[in-house]
Amino acid sequence: MSSVEPILSQYFHNKGCRLGLPVAGNFELTPRCNFNCKMCYVHLSKEEADRRGRELTADEWLGFAEAARSKGLLFLLLTGGEPLIRPDFKYIYTELRKMGIMVSINTNASMIDDDYFEFFKKDPPMRFNISLYGTSDDTYESLCGNRSFEKVLNNIKRLKGAGMAVKLNVLFGPSNVDDMDGIRRISEETGIPIKPTTYLYPPIRVSCDETGGNKARFSAKEAAYYDFVCDKERFEHEMFVKRTAALCRGIKSEVSDEECDGVPSEGIACRAGRSSFWMTWDGKMMPCGMMVEPVTYPLRDGFDAAWKELRAKTEEILMPAECKNCSVRHACHVCAASTYAETGRFDGKPQYICDMVHERVRYYKDEYKRLEESGDLERYASEVKPNEN
Repeated sequence: MSSVEPILSQYFHNKGCRLGLPVAGNFELTPRCNFNCKMCYVHLSKEEADRRGRELTADEWLGFAEAARSKGLLFLLLTGGEPLIRPDFKYIYTELRKMGIMVSINTNASMIDDDYFEFFKKDPPMRFNISLYGTSDDTYESLCGNRSFEKVLNNIKRLKGAGMAVKLNVLFGPSNVDDMDGIRRISEETGIPIKPTTYLYPPIRVSCDETGGNKARFSAKEAAYYDFVCDKERFEHEMFVKRTAALCRGIKSEVSDEECDGVPSEGIACRAGRSSFWMTWDGKMMPCGMMVEPVTYPLRDGFDAAWKELRAKTEEILMPAECKNCSVRHACHVCAASTYAETGRFDGKPQYICDMVHERVRYYKDEYKRLEESGDLERYASEVKPNEN
């Protein structure tokens, strides 16, 4: 299934983009969490959440799910905060599964006790996306304010051992970069894939004052270096050589699983607001959970009207003009959410990301020279032809 599902998912998303169908959704069930991570984009205490609004009830969530399903919803991600913190999580999950929706779960895995384990064993989700923050209780305490590493690791192994699909999401920054090798070993030993990132969004959903920075992140140069290191370590040598050749020859070496066909180069390139939506804990609909606008209101207007309005507003978003003809655009994953988070505008040039990408390309060009001298480029990547466009 691991090799088939992405192909089917891409097919359905491309069709959704063309026909205006909400193929995938994200339900942010709560902003509350038992962790207090330095870099989180949404976490609020119960008191802060109560001041800002109210969490949707289970029946409200299920009503939106049924409305979305009738319009084409196939894939649904339950996220937070920490979604398992809700006392009614099992009820929400069970009812969603009865609808035939393919449900995945974002979790820090610290709240999966014996009861939850048996619950998921009987009816597993499509996938667990587990955030792994380090390889020791000390790292967890420093970054998350919670000494839960051993519990998290045991749960990761337990879920995998029971045959459930697991992916590890890893955010690297100064507080946990020394754990990079250890995290790679965990991935190798368990056979669980990791999705590493060294770019941390400014948490503008928590505070608009955070536009343009994240206190827990690397400098742009450091982020580029460790991104390069992550790539070198997570790919087999032959694949890494081919990726290096593609990037340095002007070819997009990795197509994001969030991209859709037929997108104008100056518009949003991903599925956000085109075949997918994000519902916040207090009932707002947005293209992406990293954004603060555009916003529509399904509680007031109904799901279908809110989705159509969101699609229309998403079509109006234009990316920075500088990005369109940038010499390293093929190596950059800049998006509408990141430009807004960095600059407060969708068309603002995100200097941090620009610096990071140019520096990353430099590391790859240096690697290209080494591979050329060693003969590995000719051995493994002779078929990778330069982009003539």
